[in-house]
Amino acid sequence: MEFTKSLIKGKLIKRYKRFFVDVKLYNQIVIAHCPNTGSMKGLLDKNNDVYLLKNDDPKRKLKYSLEIIKAKKNLVGVNTHLANKIVNHGLSNNLIEELKNSTSIKSEVFYNKKTRFDFLIEKDDKRSFIEVKNVTLFREDKTAEFPDAITNRGSKHLLTLIDAIKKGYKSYLLYLVQVQNMQNFKIAKDIDNEYYKNYLSAKKAGVNFLAYRCKISLKKIVIDKKLKIIDD
Repeated sequence: MEFTKSLIKGKLIKRYKRFFVDVKLYNQIVIAHCPNTGSMKGLLDKNNDVYLLKNDDPKRKLKYSLEIIKAKKNLVGVNTHLANKIVNHGLSNNLIEELKNSTSIKSEVFYNKKTRFDFLIEKDDKRSFIEVKNVTLFREDKTAEFPDAITNRGSKHLLTLIDAIKKGYKSYLLYLVQVQNMQNFKIAKDIDNEYYKNYLSAKKAGVNFLAYRCKISLKKIVIDKKLKIIDD
């Protein structure tokens, strides 16, 4: 996934009302759109380097969007709207070892009236649902974590992936780690223990869990490397 324009470097001042960030840019303060409604735990320290994408659409009230934050010397992709684009590129270019050579890739497919998954792929006459979770949390050296806040929606997805297996589908949960230099991944059970319990149940039921790190630069973000998932 390539950025359409060069990103512009600034300094983070604060985030507020979930959708807004104040950024010091060219010795002035600008308000940028924050395309991440999550907690962004550990990323929002004042004066962190941030990288903005300028939008020239005259209909948009905010001319900048927040794309990358540099935290603890690591670049972190914070635009959750890009996660599925990155994964779609990875699926189409066989960057995900377990999901290579799919004959069909469909996005945003309804499983039932209440739930849709990010992808439905077909390979060797087998259909697989894939749910993608964007990961930006890291509290230990080289270990990414999910979730960064309690996620009832995340638990619902796990339970529905289990149900999909019962109906003959394969199920995958892909943790897309948009953080540089990570080597491992684990569930943040101290943040949401209910999600951790559902994760263990889903794993036992046959849901396939994958964690892949992205290569992040100021020009593009692409899937780079599989991470080890630590269960403790």
